[in-house]
This record gives sequence, C-alpha cells and structure tokens, in this order.
Amino acid sequence: MASSSVFFKLFTFISLFVFSSAGPLVFPLTHSYSRTQFNSTHHLLKATSVRSASRLHHHRHPHRQVSLPLTPGSDYTLSFSLGSQTISLYMDTGSDVVWLPCHPFDCILCEGKYNPTAIPNPGPINLTSAVPVSCKSRACSAVHSSLPSSDLCTIAKCPLEDIEISDCKSYSCPPFYYAYGDGSFIAKLYSDKLSIPMSSPSLILQNFTFGCAHSALGEPIGVAGFGRGTLSLPAQLANNSPEIGNYFSYCLVSHSFDTTGVHRPSPLILGRYSVDEKMKQMKNDYSDYAYTPMLENPKHPYFYSVGLEAVSIGRMKIPAPASLRRVDGRGNGGMVVDSGTTFTMLPLKFYETVVTEFDRRVGPVYKRANRVEERTGLNPCYYLDNGSSSSSGSNVPQLLLHFGGNSSVTMPKRNYFYEFFDDGKVKRKVGCVMLMNGGDERESGPAGILGNYQQQGFEVVYDLEKKRVGFARRKCASLWDNLNQH
Repeated sequence: MASSSVFFKLFTFISLFVFSSAGPLVFPLTHSYSRTQFNSTHHLLKATSVRSASRLHHHRHPHRQVSLPLTPGSDYTLSFSLGSQTISLYMDTGSDVVWLPCHPFDCILCEGKYNPTAIPNPGPINLTSAVPVSCKSRACSAVHSSLPSSDLCTIAKCPLEDIEISDCKSYSCPPFYYAYGDGSFIAKLYSDKLSIPMSSPSLILQNFTFGCAHSALGEPIGVAGFGRGTLSLPAQLANNSPEIGNYFSYCLVSHSFDTTGVHRPSPLILGRYSVDEKMKQMKNDYSDYAYTPMLENPKHPYFYSVGLEAVSIGRMKIPAPASLRRVDGRGNGGMVVDSGTTFTMLPLKFYETVVTEFDRRVGPVYKRANRVEERTGLNPCYYLDNGSSSSSGSNVPQLLLHFGGNSSVTMPKRNYFYEFFDDGKVKRKVGCVMLMNGGDERESGPAGILGNYQQQGFEVVYDLEKKRVGFARRKCASLWDNLNQH
C-alpha cells in the first residue's frame, strides 16, 4: 500500500478447514501477479526494492505505534464475517490493530492503489449490528496508547459528575488516528460478532473489537493486524481460544516472480497441527524447527524481533553487529521477521561485508552486470552466460543465517540469488543477490528486516506462548495437501 504498483497478491479465500474442535484452522493463501504497471522484470524488481527500503524506513520512523501495512507485492488478504457481512483485509504481522473501511467511505489519493476486482470482498461495509466501544474499556486505552480512561472520557465529552463516579459506559471511545508511511486514516472502535466460515464447529468471537474508518488517505483497504498488540487478531483469538491465538504459522510457496506458472495454495495455520508418519516419511517435506527467541522491544512491542548473530557465505562466517543481535532500552536494534517486506534488509556496513565476501567468490567466475544493477536496484548482479563452463549459477556459495538461541537456517539458493533473463539488445541470463542495504545502523528502530522472499519454502512459526519464532524447511504445497486431507 506504499505504492500504486502491484505485481502480485496473496489472497486468503473464505473456505476454511478444521481438523477437530481443538485443532488448527488452515487458510489457503494463493498469490497472483499483475504486470499491467510493469514493462519488464527489471521494472518489477526496481519497484520491489524501493518498496522494501521504504518499509524499513517507516518501521524506523512510525507516526504511531504501528508499522507500515503490507506493501503491494507482498499482500495477504484475510476474509472473515463481521455480523452478516464478509470483508477482506490485508493480513500484516507488523500491525497491531484490525481496521476496515465502513460506509460512507471517502479515500483520498487512492486511485490506482489496488485493483478492486482482485480483492474478494474489498468493502466498505455497512455497520448493522456493531456496538461502539466504551471510552472506559481497555481496548480504548490500548488504541489511544494507553491513555487513562478519565482522559478518554473527557475527550468523549463525558460530564464531570459521570467521570467522578466512573459511570461513562454510555460514552463511546473517541476516534483514533493512525498514520502509515504514505497514508493515514481516522477510525472509531466497535465490537461485533466475528465468524470464520469452516466445516464444523464454527469459530465465533462475540465481542471482536475493530476500527471502523469513514475517511482515509491512500489506504483503500483495511488491515488485519497480526502483531503482538492486545487488539491484534491473534491476541483477540487467544482471549477465547488460546490454543489458536497463541500459535500461528504460514508456509509460502516459492514464486520467484513467476508470472506464468500455476501455483498451489500457501497454508496459513492458526494453532498447532500434529505431524503424522505420512508427513514425516515424505522426502524433504518435514524437518524440525530452528527456534530463536523473540526480543522484547519497549518502544515497538508489536514487532516480532529476533537476534541475528551472523551470516555465513560458504564456510566464511561473518559476525553481525551488536545492533542486529539485540534490542536496546530505547527500542533500537534487532531483526524484524516481517511478512510484509519482500527483501531482507541488513545495516550498511554489515551488508557491504556480506556482499563483498559473496563477490570475492563469485566475481572471478561471472562478469558483473552493472547495467542490470542500475535497472533493478539490486546489487551485486552477474551475467551467468559469459562463456564460463558453468552457466547456471552453480558457483554461487551457500548462505546461512545464524540466529540467537544457537539456531541456524540454511537458505535455498533461490531464496537469495534470483536468476532471470536480461531483456537488452542481446538476451542474457543474469543472477542477482536478493539482499538489500538497510542504511545506517545508528538510525532508530530495527536494524534489519527478514523479508518474505527469504521466508519462501519455510514454515515460519510465531509461538507467542513461549515467545519464539521457528523456521523449518517445507514443501509448502505438499504441506497444504497433507493438512487438507485430514
């Protein structure tokens, strides 16, 4: 939503599967591409790299305690019912509140922000059974950065005598303002029955709290926040069903910017699932999780921050700076595991050390593709058909990420080195490193971001009860098939 350019979207369809009354909920996430605003792969990659950098910038300089919603190209859409109506919202692990557009809805500068026909139920919706949230509720304090209820009741124009006797239940929570990177909205808090369609039994939350926006700037679609805040969707689920809300995961089927292939769904799983022998025996389908602790962030508590200890290029292990390994008392540092940023961002000096080591190994074999670097915003890039005996990128070294808690994650080559054809005068095969320069590590906010491109082919688990994030190699399409067969 930070740009009008959209090259793919991931949609959550309304159909849902449940295995038992205490079992997980599994959503099929599918993605499609739109090249209507891109005239080449280079253009697409350039726009994506710019959006990834913008995402990190706004994580570091949020206007409120909420991050920039998912950028186009990394959009997950979640569908559920509020009252009698169905709404589709962007799912974002970097936001901590659920808000949606309501009738009448006026969105300024929203032309070209998205394709309305691509969203199953884009809204806005009519509020028919929703009830305003009281200014004395905890939800009201949470959305207003924990202002005292007396202050909120004053803003809501509750009379002094009612404030003195703490009887302001009939006064609704005042409107709240959220400002994202290049957009904003004003909304009021409501509660209504939320239901997620499934076979049986139905998951129903009778008093689900959400924001209703009648005006927005550059934000045509609402957001279902999956962050660590008290008003996020997982947090509200956890209040009623801890086994579902305190543990969720997703497994993104590899796409590699392929606009022609037919892709299987990518599962989004709320709750734990049991691994049967069939799943274990399927080659390369199952592996143990590599867990790393979540780092607490006093300034941005909704972030899923982890510590990156080092990066290995081949056998060379490069220690990460302190800013990536920990979060300080002012909320600076750490690496955010973010479903809404495409490419992984590393602080400038560390990024340069990593790519210099990469180039030291690859540069003698393949010629640098400087023209491609300029057109894509990625660096380094190489021509893979320059007469070398190896023209398929086989000389590309292995990349490993070493996280806190003594956990290491081996990246498949396609997760960090993208091969495609340059569309110049002579069609040539090129390959680019899919990591990006995240700027000066001395800036406030997170030092780095683990993007969703590097998360492809892994089941990424958010264990809120044990405060850890896990990574496990999966064939995500096969995982979907296995879960769907139960």
